[in-house]
Amino acid sequence: MTIATVTDEDGCIATDKLADGTLQNVALLASDTPRAQEAFSMLWAQRDWSPLESADAAVVLGGDGFMLQILHAMLDSGRVIPAYGMNLGTVGFLMNRFSKRAAVMTRLNRARGKIIAPLRITAVTQDGEQHTMCAINELSLLRETRQTAKIEITVGSRVRIPELVGDGVLVATPAGSTAYNLSANGPILPLDSGMLALTPISPFRPRRWRGAILPDEMRIKLRVLEPSKRSVAAVADQKELRDIAEVTIEIAHDLKLELLFDPGQSLAERIVAEQFAVD
Repeated sequence: MTIATVTDEDGCIATDKLADGTLQNVALLASDTPRAQEAFSMLWAQRDWSPLESADAAVVLGGDGFMLQILHAMLDSGRVIPAYGMNLGTVGFLMNRFSKRAAVMTRLNRARGKIIAPLRITAVTQDGEQHTMCAINELSLLRETRQTAKIEITVGSRVRIPELVGDGVLVATPAGSTAYNLSANGPILPLDSGMLALTPISPFRPRRWRGAILPDEMRIKLRVLEPSKRSVAAVADQKELRDIAEVTIEIAHDLKLELLFDPGQSLAERIVAEQFAVD
């Protein structure tokens, strides 16, 4: 099998294809929602689909949450392939428009990909156990009780905020900057910015601190103050770990995920367009 990779003038990479320009071994995956299952049944009858473990690309039917679930499954398995999503959820920021008319394989073979790198999180719980997680969108530290969280923030080798008091804090990638980060009044980051958003969640003190935009080569450490009294949970996309003592966050440049988009509908364009949304 001959595979070729092409980069266009916008920095997007063409889908890996066979020598004749078409993909053959493609998996079809769907969430368990009625809409996604209906689309799955329709597309399943159109061709012979491959199991995910032997596929060269995946068509993913559902919403952003299901796409994140599939991408995390790929990271866990150690085998990452390009993913082309079709939105049958709500927002669908990581997905393409679903259409019953357009042939899915034609769209897939015309798609362009964008490489994103997730966050790598090392979390230590109050009992001293260490856990490693990845986050494609964001890592959030959130208070578990009615008590406000108190968190020390270190960026690089320096303590930047000795005590953040509030509901918590999050670190978002550019791909995740339009999700929870935006809802918490964090900045939207261009996909190729090489930056991370560090955003407080309902901060009480320091009153004037609204977060920071950081180069993604910098390591961030978040240490929970008074953890037994003010317990905090860490949420990495859809995975939650409770009773956190501290977390260390850095970009995982060695882990590459590829999302596929229809021409003119890249993730980079969506991030730009989101900054001009007025509704």
